[in-house]
Amino acid sequence: MEMADWNEDKSYLSIVTAGSPQELKARRTACQKVLLEQLNVIPIEEWMSRVNDMHDRIAGTAVNICEVQMKEAGYGPPPCAYSFIVFGSAGRQEATMWSDQDNGLIVEGEPDGLKKSYFEAFGVMLANMLEEVGYEKCEGKVMCSESLWRKTLPEWKQQLEGWMNQLEWEPIRYLIIASDMRHVAGSIALSKEWREAFHAGFVNNMKLSTAVLRNTVRHKATLNLLGQVLTERFGDYAGGFDVKYGVYIPLVNIVRHLSLLHGVWDSSTLKRLEHLTELGKYEHLEDIRRAFLTALRMRVNTPYTVQDGLLSSSDYIAENDLKNKQLMSALRESLLLVRRLHKALQRQLRSAERRQL
Repeated sequence: MEMADWNEDKSYLSIVTAGSPQELKARRTACQKVLLEQLNVIPIEEWMSRVNDMHDRIAGTAVNICEVQMKEAGYGPPPCAYSFIVFGSAGRQEATMWSDQDNGLIVEGEPDGLKKSYFEAFGVMLANMLEEVGYEKCEGKVMCSESLWRKTLPEWKQQLEGWMNQLEWEPIRYLIIASDMRHVAGSIALSKEWREAFHAGFVNNMKLSTAVLRNTVRHKATLNLLGQVLTERFGDYAGGFDVKYGVYIPLVNIVRHLSLLHGVWDSSTLKRLEHLTELGKYEHLEDIRRAFLTALRMRVNTPYTVQDGLLSSSDYIAENDLKNKQLMSALRESLLLVRRLHKALQRQLRSAERRQL
């Protein structure tokens, strides 16, 4: 199925006409079925793009249904403009079929009682609706139902500035989450102004870049001293390999750090790599791209279960799949690259910390 055909696919097009969470869930299930048939048939970049287009359509439709339900509940229409934004893998347009919620709201203008009561109820209703449609609630509570991720634009600017000034592990972790922000529905102008405020804080701010680097260089050991892949030793996934935290997230973190360092605004890892390549400052970007596509392919091919039409996965490659020599060779090559890049970043961090003493 070509891109034009995908944009005309009935299951994809029907998402926006859903009038209730139940209808929306049924249309998501139908669309997923089509996408699963295309998995490993079309290039991984194209497949991920289609999956994330589906997620965006579902989220945009959920926002519209939520507005209608808020009116029916007696809250009336939204008191001002707002923007529904996503973070995490959704922000990077890398969400899988089983990704959970990572989202927030930007509300126009100064805070007041009416906005507070409306958007608090709206945020809770929307997070519940998305859960009903099949997006599990985020364990880390990065959701529009939480006040930390639901603010007026002036409050958001103040919060971002606070995180940038603290330079400690937790605020920097929040800032890293925020760096993957992407606009999905509502006022695009609010999202643009939010992004401008976010990136302005990184301009000529080496202390902040160093703090982000400090958070970036921590990662799970994935190879032993002989360069062999380390699999899980105990528990439900014994013998398997954690694709998400073993190879995918380290590559995401490395590319994100370089992008923030050079003022790249894109949130998608592949687009970030494109911009970094244009800058011509780094070797290995093509190797990183190849390793990243390998990580994406592995991530979407981990074993999953289906319940009530919805998919869930542990993000672990099963022990049996690791017996595939071609897959194991691609994984080991990617992990060797990650280890090399991490060592280089650790050296950079030590050097930056010495300069800032």
